[in-house]
Amino acid sequence: MSNGPARPGSARTSALAEDLRLLIGRLKRRLREQGQREDLPPSQVAVLLRLEKDGPATVSSLARSEGMRPQSMSSAISALEAAGLVRGAPDPDDGRQTIMSLTDSCRERLRTGRAARQDWLSRTIAARLSAREQDELAAAVGLLKRLVED
Repeated sequence: MSNGPARPGSARTSALAEDLRLLIGRLKRRLREQGQREDLPPSQVAVLLRLEKDGPATVSSLARSEGMRPQSMSSAISALEAAGLVRGAPDPDDGRQTIMSLTDSCRERLRTGRAARQDWLSRTIAARLSAREQDELAAAVGLLKRLVED
């Protein structure tokens, strides 16, 4: 194998892509463990994050945004309401619709979960990587950002 740039589809590129995908999956699982969100299914977490990012929305618009059937979204919303994480209010423009939003306790839960994940990752980087390795990691993060830019 040459040390030059890898061709798309080469064995080296394919192996690197697989290693990266597996590693990111493991990192996501470790971060989830730190944030204590493991009690919610990924679909419900996605709804909470959508409401946090985009603001209040109807069940049908959430379903469209998440690529779910409205019935599936209704089930997810019902579970989140029962857990006290979202609440509904009548749509002022269309009384047949309900606008869903995050509760204050949900916002706090999201905030503390992020803080716990950030703290764990910061401590782990400091404990396991030398200053030189941290510089290498910073460079790698820059490369990863380039992979996901549009």
